[in-house]
Amino acid sequence: MSMKTETAYIPQDEDFVFAPADLSVGVAKESIGGVKHEALKRFFSRKSSVLGVVIIGLLVIFSIIGPYISGHGYDDQDLSRANMSPRVPVFASIGILDGSESVPKTSGEAVQNKYEELGITDIYYLFGTDNLGRDMFARCFMGLRISLIIALAATAINLLIGMNYGIISGYFGGITDIIMQRIVDVIGSIPTLVVVTLLMLVLQPGMGSIIVALMLSGWFEMSLIARSEVFRVKELEYVQASRTMGAGHFHIIVREIVPNIVGKLATQIMISIPSAVFLEAFLSFVGLGMPAGTCSLGTLLSDGFSNALLHPYKLIPPAVIMILLMVGCHLVSEGVKKATE
Repeated sequence: MSMKTETAYIPQDEDFVFAPADLSVGVAKESIGGVKHEALKRFFSRKSSVLGVVIIGLLVIFSIIGPYISGHGYDDQDLSRANMSPRVPVFASIGILDGSESVPKTSGEAVQNKYEELGITDIYYLFGTDNLGRDMFARCFMGLRISLIIALAATAINLLIGMNYGIISGYFGGITDIIMQRIVDVIGSIPTLVVVTLLMLVLQPGMGSIIVALMLSGWFEMSLIARSEVFRVKELEYVQASRTMGAGHFHIIVREIVPNIVGKLATQIMISIPSAVFLEAFLSFVGLGMPAGTCSLGTLLSDGFSNALLHPYKLIPPAVIMILLMVGCHLVSEGVKKATE
């Protein structure tokens, strides 16, 4: 019976040749790029997501050019043209949206057309005018611009504060996490509306005051999402491998953790924007937001509500714009959530 003897393997020089320095980086970049490409592909494969992008895109475009395309300044006053009904060139010739409106009087309703009474049938106000003769079309989209600026600024600050706070709390854990979360618990236990209302009573009305109020009441929700995502990601293999290879905390957070929690944060951003717009509208509606004379969606809704029985056309345009903004952000947030799952 013969027995085979195994010869010991003798290492060769080529066994100790290092891979090219850019090989692992290239593979990592290709992998990250592939994940991003797949996420974008899944996002745009949903018709509802594309519809949401189109709605938000059109609203943003009109918030930029809308105040200037009607031919009337958003702040130009002419009391002789106050409370004029909408008049649209395409429909005026067939008797629809031609500036006529029914006005209730003691003897019943009377149909009047201020354009004909003033002899300005060659002038058009697409959304009508307010009680000071200002063009509602220009004011609605200027109000949308102001509301979007407030919402985007507040959301960006909330993201900056909340993301960093949540990442630090979740990454280091232990006593650091306990102390930081107790602070969040105390802040979160106070109703947002109470904090914002009290703050607006102290500060002067204006855009900056509203941004500060929204910032102080909205960052902790972002921090909770960031913290929970960090807890999920920080124990994964690639993070552990990076830590084993000697990477520092800053490198791990910036290069390994943040890119993998962006999807959840993006979803929260798309939810925060309409929430901020709605809260700004509420503050302006109850008289705690933008000062008198300025226009935002909230002030326009407030003015329209007070004239809804006599002139309902003042309430409908800003309400429709706000609904479209809410729907668009909701569709995009759902698309981002499904694409990053």
